[in-house]
Amino acid sequence: MIQVIIIDDEPLAISMVKEYLATYDNIEVVADCPNGFAGAKAINELEPDLIFLDVQIPKITGFEMLEILDHMPAVIFTTAFDEFAIKAFEANAIDYLLKPFEKDRFDVAIQKFLKSFSLDTNPKIELSKELKMNRLVLKDAGEISILALKDVHYLQADNDYVQIHTASKRFVKKATLKYYESRLPDDQFARVHRSYLLNVGEVTRIEPYEKASHIAILKSGAKIPVSKAGYGILKMHWDFNS
Repeated sequence: MIQVIIIDDEPLAISMVKEYLATYDNIEVVADCPNGFAGAKAINELEPDLIFLDVQIPKITGFEMLEILDHMPAVIFTTAFDEFAIKAFEANAIDYLLKPFEKDRFDVAIQKFLKSFSLDTNPKIELSKELKMNRLVLKDAGEISILALKDVHYLQADNDYVQIHTASKRFVKKATLKYYESRLPDDQFARVHRSYLLNVGEVTRIEPYEKASHIAILKSGAKIPVSKAGYGILKMHWDFNS
C-alpha cells in the first residue's frame, strides 16, 4: 500500500485531496498536518512514499520543511502560487497542482507519481537557485531552529557537511558549501575561500597573512582565511583601507 501524507493548513484542501485519493485502492492517507513542523515530524516518523505539500503553510514554508527532512518522499506541490513562482521546482518535484484543481488534473499528477514509483526513480527535491533563502531552518538533535541570516556569522565546509556558525551555537548540515553559496543572497554572503562562506556584515577588518592571502577578523573575534580571489570579492562589499 502506498502511504501518503498531506501538509496543508486549509481543511477544505485536505478534504479535496483525500476525496480524490479515495478512488485509488492502492493509496492510503496516513496523516494530514496543518503546518511545517507537524509535517516534518510526521514524515520523519512515518516515512511516506508521497506527500502533497502546500508552499505557504504556517511556521515554516513548504520549501523550508523539505530542508529538514531525514526521509525524503516524492513530492506533489499543491499551491495557490502562480505557475511561474514555482517553475524552478518543476524539474524536481513529481508535479505541482495550482489550486483549485480538478480531478482530471489531479489524476495526471498521480499517474506521474505511480510511473516514477514503479521505476523507483523519484526525483531529488532541492531548493532552486532561483529562490534565495531569507532565513535558515535547521534541525539539531531533534530540535528545529530558525535562524535570521544576520545571525549567521560564517559557513565552513567539512567534508560532506557544512558547519553553520552563529554567536552562540554551531550547526551541522549535510550539504555542500556551493549549495548555500548559490542560495544565500550574494549582497550578504561572500565565498572568501574554498572552505568558507562569510557574512560580510560580520567583518571588522582584514589583515595580510601569507603570500597573496589574508585573514578576515569578525566581530566575534573569529579569524577566517581569505584567498586572493576572496579578497577581491570582499573589496566589492567593503573598503578595507578606510
